[in-house]
Amino acid sequence: MTAVKIIKVLGTSEDSWQQAAEEAVIEANETVEDIHGIEVEDWTANVENGEIQEYKATVEIAFPVHHNQ
Repeated sequence: MTAVKIIKVLGTSEDSWQQAAEEAVIEANETVEDIHGIEVEDWTANVENGEIQEYKATVEIAFPVHHNQ
């Protein structure tokens, strides 16, 4: 039986929501081993003068729980 842990990570990008989601995964991969999947929970952005300045993606990242043996 496998247990899965899920964490939330906020990725940001000046270019797109997709890049913001990818940035969340890249950053999480620095400290989380064996990422198996993601779910994008929310897309948001900062707007100034009627233009998007920063895209944000809130991403749930799933990975298996490893037990020390």
